[in-house]
Amino acid sequence: MINLEVPKKFTGLVRQAHQVSKEVLRANSRKYDRAEHSYPKELDMLASLVDGMNDGGGQGAGAAGVRREKTDDDSNRNGSNLSTALGIIEMCWGDVGLLLSMPRQGLGNSAIASVANEEQLKRFEGRWAAMAITEPGCGSDSAAIRTTAVKDGDEYILNGEKIYVTAGERADLVVVWATLDKSAGRAAIKSFVVEKGTPGFELVRLEKKLGIKSSDTAAFVLKDCRVPAENLLGDPTVNVEKGFAGVMQTFDNTRPLVAAMAIGLARAALEETRKVLEAAGVEIDYDQLITQQTAAAAEFIRMEADFEAARLLMMEAAWMADNRKPNSLQASMAKAKAGRACVDISLKCVELCGNLGYTEDSLLEKWARDSKILDIFEGTQQIQQLIIARRLLGKSSAELK
Repeated sequence: MINLEVPKKFTGLVRQAHQVSKEVLRANSRKYDRAEHSYPKELDMLASLVDGMNDGGGQGAGAAGVRREKTDDDSNRNGSNLSTALGIIEMCWGDVGLLLSMPRQGLGNSAIASVANEEQLKRFEGRWAAMAITEPGCGSDSAAIRTTAVKDGDEYILNGEKIYVTAGERADLVVVWATLDKSAGRAAIKSFVVEKGTPGFELVRLEKKLGIKSSDTAAFVLKDCRVPAENLLGDPTVNVEKGFAGVMQTFDNTRPLVAAMAIGLARAALEETRKVLEAAGVEIDYDQLITQQTAAAAEFIRMEADFEAARLLMMEAAWMADNRKPNSLQASMAKAKAGRACVDISLKCVELCGNLGYTEDSLLEKWARDSKILDIFEGTQQIQQLIIARRLLGKSSAELK
């Protein structure tokens, strides 16, 4: 049976992550929002702290450590997926962009943790990995990837273009999705670990963005880029019946984490808005019907309910991953709900707080800008709803587009 409260063994992690978020991330949030593309040096010591927690067997707060661990019994377990999600909530209460800028905690690390073999895990240990999926002609439809990988002896030759790579400039490695055979469709999509500095792997630009300005977003071109065959993650064979379940398993683990990012930001916006409303004399009374309260109080209660629904869906998806239960449906539900709720809540908080929400005197306007990416990356709102519909109706991607 799942318990949707924070497990007692993780309360220390949550407190520590919140303290770090308050003193480091929140304290530097506006600074690096204004200094786009500047590397947040304050994060180096923080990343070392997270590394130390992980090396010591503790439960970290970063984006790594989402591997599905085998268990010897059928008992419930609260493992690395849930602990990571809880830590991320606290960190994104501070700043989403700065969390995404933490060394060695990229989404590529999640991909490696999800599908790498033991030799690869050891070889790439301690490295910062970004993830490159999106292409100019391929967004949420990952199966439409056109970057190619051709086997040549003990190497693969990669050619293509990748855009919107989070932490692409700063990372040591980039996990690149490419196809072994375009005619084979989804089954030929594989992920390759490309080391920075590899000939033929070129950084072409950094994007200027609406939000998460402290996090660099890069574009790359791969031109006859040779990658060792042992850098392919997962099974190298093209199995049409299996499809590309191996690489897609990454999303089952990371989508709840993106939902956790949205929950952390939404909570920050709600807490700040409550302070503003209470200072203005607005009373939020949970013992009264919504119809008997002010419009502002009623709206705030509605947002809290939306927030709580997103939080519980995220907890369920992460718990299922820890307990080795299929969670593709729940991961997409959590990501879709949290992404949409985060945008709705942050924008409504700006509206309720009036001029305080719109000026840079508060972080509310920044959170409203940051929130939109959480509804887009790791699969847009629309693609999540499509995945959910397929799962509920038992339709394949060919049957329901």
